[in-house]
Amino acid sequence: MMLLKDIIGPFAITGITGDAAVSVSGLRFDSRRVEPGNLFFAIRGTNSDGHSFINTAIEKGASAVVCEDIPAGILEGVTYIKVPDSSLALGVLASRFYGNPSAKLKLVGVTGTNGKTTIVTLLHQLFSGLGFGVGLISTIQNKVNLVEIPATHTTPDQIQLNDLLARMVQQGCEYCFMEVSSHAVDQKRIAGLTFTGGIFTNLTHDHLDYHKTFDAYLRAKKTFFDQLPSTAFALVNKDDKNGRVMIQNTPAEKFTYSLQSMAEFRCRIIENQFHGIHLNVDGQEAWFKLIGTFNAYNLLAAYAAAVLLRQDKTDTLTLLSRMEPVSGRFNYVISNENVTGIVDYAHTPDALKNVLETINEIRDHSKQLITVVGAGGNRDATKRPVMAEIATNLSDRVILTSDNPRNEDPDDILAQMRSGVPVHKAKNVLVIVNRMEAIKTACALATPGDIILVAGKGHENYQEIKGVKHHFDDKEALQEIFGIVNTVKH
Repeated sequence: MMLLKDIIGPFAITGITGDAAVSVSGLRFDSRRVEPGNLFFAIRGTNSDGHSFINTAIEKGASAVVCEDIPAGILEGVTYIKVPDSSLALGVLASRFYGNPSAKLKLVGVTGTNGKTTIVTLLHQLFSGLGFGVGLISTIQNKVNLVEIPATHTTPDQIQLNDLLARMVQQGCEYCFMEVSSHAVDQKRIAGLTFTGGIFTNLTHDHLDYHKTFDAYLRAKKTFFDQLPSTAFALVNKDDKNGRVMIQNTPAEKFTYSLQSMAEFRCRIIENQFHGIHLNVDGQEAWFKLIGTFNAYNLLAAYAAAVLLRQDKTDTLTLLSRMEPVSGRFNYVISNENVTGIVDYAHTPDALKNVLETINEIRDHSKQLITVVGAGGNRDATKRPVMAEIATNLSDRVILTSDNPRNEDPDDILAQMRSGVPVHKAKNVLVIVNRMEAIKTACALATPGDIILVAGKGHENYQEIKGVKHHFDDKEALQEIFGIVNTVKH
């Protein structure tokens, strides 16, 4: 319990009606979850406006309301606080309600289109291996030290996030590594947090269903760096042209990493194989179990962040060299007939291009590369034909199939994908809506030595159709078809 006036503190409010000394038992922005004594935040969302549910929240026992417009019919015994931005207020006041936990940790955020999950997972494993208490907030999972907490969004909402950070502090965590999505920045989900560092991976075509334009998507990412404190570090990929843009206005100390040019942290690929990658990192050579150029960037970013957090360079490289790839990122299984099936989360044009280029760098080109790929429904539709074009240009055969159609018609999604297939490549492309049948067909077409890439879902173990999640796991599908149990590698 806290007094409302203590939660508000110096936060800039534009008006208050009622008693600021009322006790607050918890914070809520979903009126359905309000309990007696809660402080309710009326948030203007993409699908609904929380201001419409103020009276519902009060009926359920809310003792105070934070809103951008105080309603005409105010009720006695309820305190109304007017603010310019309810989402921003929720972040700042949630942080204060939970004791400002982010300031008691070394919190590092990772943003960009691709690589976020791998980098935060590597850093969590690395710092755990170095003997620290460490928290993780990622697409796949959240962790307080080694205890897993299921993840529902790339970045949790303001209340969940501060509650999770407070639990990390209570459990003795010194560090926390978290993915920071463009949605989270735009929706003020990271408002009120104190970051020790920020990392930028890359910026490519994604989430335009939400941001509408690439420029708006870029600005959302850049805002994260603009808001870093001067005590933090800003580490960006110099080989991405948007890296310099990210740090144009940041107060943080600026650092770059690169595989292609001069930077504070440099890396060179010596050898790239299916069983690992041989790198020269800042003059030291090491083998890593991760695969591909894109993972060389991920490893370099994790290494650079650790050095900026004052960890020993040799210890850092030694531990990174022992780490396994993240679930659903370039996992592979080999059949008894020597067909290699690869499962990867690649669900953006750039990620798909990176995975296919990596396979093409390594594979025997006398053998086939067969790609099974789809695109999610109710998401950025403009990337669908682009992904199909990339798949057909970089594969010998392609099977377009359903991903998570959600509430869209899978046939419509696949028709949009098919529009991106070059005319001269059309004969190499099949369209099979049923994902299991698509994977079975790819396996039937494969001969010894061929490679099958099943892209788009990675770690996901479900397929969402018409609002219902049905169990489906690409790795399990390949294992079942290959007649192999529990042998997915890396």
